[in-house]
Amino acid sequence: MAAYLIALLLFAFTSSSSGGGLWCVCKDGSDAMLQKTLDYACGAGADCNPLHQGGPCFQPNTVRAHCNYAVNSYFQKKGQAQGACEFAGTATTVTSDPSASGCMYPSTARYVQHSFHF
Repeated sequence: MAAYLIALLLFAFTSSSSGGGLWCVCKDGSDAMLQKTLDYACGAGADCNPLHQGGPCFQPNTVRAHCNYAVNSYFQKKGQAQGACEFAGTATTVTSDPSASGCMYPSTARYVQHSFHF
């Protein structure tokens, strides 16, 4: 049983890192439009903690980069559900990993950090 679980974990890791992922990113647009999308995603359940100053996804400190991370976090938390990457037409799905310089974009909900409050 343990060998089966280890094999399953290894398969999940290699299949997620070898392609086949799906991410959500913001489309080109004005900073004001991207900021509105960013604010909505963060307020609707995206994990935006990595975007705070000192966080692994704070740099580059641009509205577009933060918007990309936030909409992807929301999309993954919603299980990549149809429509979860719409954001009134300001975001779209991509198959190439947008992760960069220490900021890892999850490609599935199981890699999204969850905060629990009791």
